[in-house]
Amino acid sequence: MNIVLVEPEIAPNTGNIARLAAATGARLLLVKPFGFSLTDKALKRAGLDYWRSLDIKIYDSLEEFLSRAPKEKLFLFSTKVAKPLWDINYPNDAYLVFGPETRGLPKELLNRFSSHCLRIPMRKNSRSLNLSNSVAIAVYEVIRQRRQTTNFRLFIKD
Repeated sequence: MNIVLVEPEIAPNTGNIARLAAATGARLLLVKPFGFSLTDKALKRAGLDYWRSLDIKIYDSLEEFLSRAPKEKLFLFSTKVAKPLWDINYPNDAYLVFGPETRGLPKELLNRFSSHCLRIPMRKNSRSLNLSNSVAIAVYEVIRQRRQTTNFRLFIKD
C-alpha cells in the first residue's frame, strides 16, 4: 500500500505518518512543496528511529506524481465528498492520497477522480480529523479488508 501526502504542512504529522508507514509496511510518497524541512527536528522526533526502515519517495510536484501513478489505484480522501472509505474494495498497491492539513486536496483533482474520492465519516458539525489520524484510519481499513496476516503481525504483551 502507498500513503501519499500532497504538500504536507506540519512536520509532526508527517513524522507520525512515517512511523505508521514503517510499522505497517506501507510506502510513503511525499509531494512537494513541504511546509517544513525534511531535517526538521519535530519531523525526526515524531518518526523516531523508524526512518531507517521506511520506504519513501519524494516527488517535486503533484503533476509529476500523477504522471507516474496508476490512476485506477488512486483513492483520494477529503471532507468534501460523501462516499465512506469502507464502500470501496482497495486493490493491491492502492495509493491513499491526502492533501495539505489546512486546505485538503484541490477541487479540480477531486473532480478529476470523483469516482475514487472517499470520506472518513464524522459527526455533522465536525470540520475534520487530524491528518495523521485520518491516514491511520484509512491504512487500517485497507489492512482490515485484506486481512494481511502473513505480512502483518501484531504482538500483544500480556
